[in-house]
Amino acid sequence: MNLKPETLRRIDEVITHYPERRSAALPLLHLVQEDQGCISPEAIEWIAARLGLQPVNVYELVTFYPMFRQKPAGRRHIKVCRTLSCALVGGIQVCEEFRRQFGCDPGEISEDGEVTVEFVECLASCGTGPVVMVDEELHEKVDVARAREIVAQIKAEAAVNAGT
Repeated sequence: MNLKPETLRRIDEVITHYPERRSAALPLLHLVQEDQGCISPEAIEWIAARLGLQPVNVYELVTFYPMFRQKPAGRRHIKVCRTLSCALVGGIQVCEEFRRQFGCDPGEISEDGEVTVEFVECLASCGTGPVVMVDEELHEKVDVARAREIVAQIKAEAAVNAGT
């Protein structure tokens, strides 16, 4: 795997903070995803070998936590909670609105490469659903109208960035 030298340095440093090497798995996953854009099968194997784990031990973390991606995402990453508490208050409709507005199916990248919309497991804010995470920013009580506002903001930011 071809990681940047700075990422490798940070990985070496992070591992020293954990008396049990396996405990560094989550921080290493974050660092690798930051460097590579997603967690590939090769990355899972590499992290497992680096920490003396079986690849399945790393894979189960990647598949459990919604912040880890197994394939590249658009420049903006929208995650809509699909658990029961969010679904009951409109999460399905919110996800469908993002899908319509960006013209991509869940898990896919929009044609312009700007956005990936995902329907994910719990985002840990069950009392304020539907919950949406845009990149690292949590949005609570998102209805279809609020989803449209978020879409407009993302499209406006993309237009500004395209002009620079």
